[in-house]
This record gives sequence, C-alpha cells and structure tokens, in this order.
Amino acid sequence: MASLARQVRMLRAQRGMTRKQLAAQSGVSLPYLARVEAGTGNVSLAVLHKLAEALNVGVETLVTEHTAHNGDLLILIEYLRQQPADVLSRLRRQIVAPGAGDARQTGQRIALIGLRGAGKSTLGPQLAKAMGAPFIELDKEVEREAGIAIGEVITLYGQAAMRRIERQCIERIVAGHEHVVLATGGGIVSEAPTYERVLRAFRTVWLRARPDVHFQRVMQQNDARIATEALRNEALEHIHRMLDARESLYRLADITLDTSDLTPDAALASLKARLGPAKAA
Repeated sequence: MASLARQVRMLRAQRGMTRKQLAAQSGVSLPYLARVEAGTGNVSLAVLHKLAEALNVGVETLVTEHTAHNGDLLILIEYLRQQPADVLSRLRRQIVAPGAGDARQTGQRIALIGLRGAGKSTLGPQLAKAMGAPFIELDKEVEREAGIAIGEVITLYGQAAMRRIERQCIERIVAGHEHVVLATGGGIVSEAPTYERVLRAFRTVWLRARPDVHFQRVMQQNDARIATEALRNEALEHIHRMLDARESLYRLADITLDTSDLTPDAALASLKARLGPAKAA
C-alpha cells in the first residue's frame, strides 16, 4: 500500500493535479483518495482502473514504483515499445556491443520545457526571432484544436483527451516545421509517449528556476487563483511538489538553463551560446 500511495502522489504531482481534481476526474471520493495516498485504504481493482484512467496511465504504472522515479527508464521503455522486431534486435546488439555509438542528426527545432514562470513565453519569441524561426505555444495550439480553454478541456474530457490533442498538435508541428521554437506546457514530461516524441524531434531546453522565483513570476501575472495568503502558500507548496515529481524527467533535456538570477537578455545570450546545432527527427 505504501508503494501505491507514493505512486499516486507522484503521478498526480507530475500532472500538476490537486487531490480534489483527481478525485473529481476519477470518480473516487476525496476522503477515499486521501486514504489511498496515505497508504491506509484498501484499494479494489475497480478503483485502480479509475485512478489510472484519470491519470492517463496503465494500471501497471500504479503498482510499479520505479517507472515514476527513473526518467531515463520511462523514456527508454516507451521508445522500445514503438519499435518493430528487427529494430529491437539491432538495438539489443548495439547495447551489448562495447563502444556502440548513437550518432544524432542535427536540425533547428527547439522545444522549451519547464514549469510556468521559468521564462518560456519570454525567451521563446526572442530566440525564435534570433533564429529566423516561428514561435509556437503548444497550449494555444491545443486550445485552437479543441475550441475551448485548455483548463476546460481537462475538466470536460479529462487528462487522456487533452494529451491526445497535445500529441496531435506536436505531430502537426513536426510535419510542418523544420525550424521552429516551441514552448510546451509544464506537464508534457509526465506523458511518456508525447515526451519521447519531443525528445526525438526537438532539441530540448529545460528552463528551470528556484521555486520562489517561479512563484514570484506567477504572482506578477496577477493570477486570481493565488489571490489570498492561504492560496499563495498552497500554490508555493504545489510548485515544490511538481518540481520534485518532474525533476528526473526535466533533466532528460539536452540543455538546462537556470533563469533564476538572469535578466531576459542575459538568459537569451546564455541560451544562444549553448545551443549550437540542434537535432531533428
């Protein structure tokens, strides 16, 4: 039960979901979910299926602890699942052969990942202008595709539907743009199939910041969701939980840039200096 409780808490945090949101989307009562996350409730197979569906994962993910903690393993498993038998055979031989290499092609697709407040919407347009490439915000593409606000997509249709639309948008961007700067939503790393595609098709940059910096930047956006002191404390704790849950996945990015103490101009200069050639699909 302790392992399941850790898994549910971790997966919920990776997706930026509150306990109340998970309860509403899964149909599991809030008190029951609290007991599950505390490791004190008896969990039926039906409840496992409800939670797995709401979190958009397989039931096996809930009962296999290491998949939520080891980012490299998560992405490798997803990649291997998509390969035909002959490719799997070749990869197996390459892995066990000493000195086997994995040369990567280069291109000009850049994907910015990280929590809200890291600087994606600030640095993205500036970087795109410097590259002579379009700047695309994935959340806006999802909203355009769905015809409603992204929060409403999740509320009305759930995580699974939102992630399917997100993946469709990414595939369309990859097909239509050889050169592009893409700002992704913070939770994209929690969806292994989509994140694996982004890692293959783009050069990825994790824009990170200290939790207090994330919080201050969100505060500057006059977000009504943190209008009171109690809500602000809850929001800061939420940022801490999300960073802890997602860090191993964010670290899979090609480049990590801490924007905490950098001006936008300094962050852009540092990013441009570090990018170099970028990889393509």
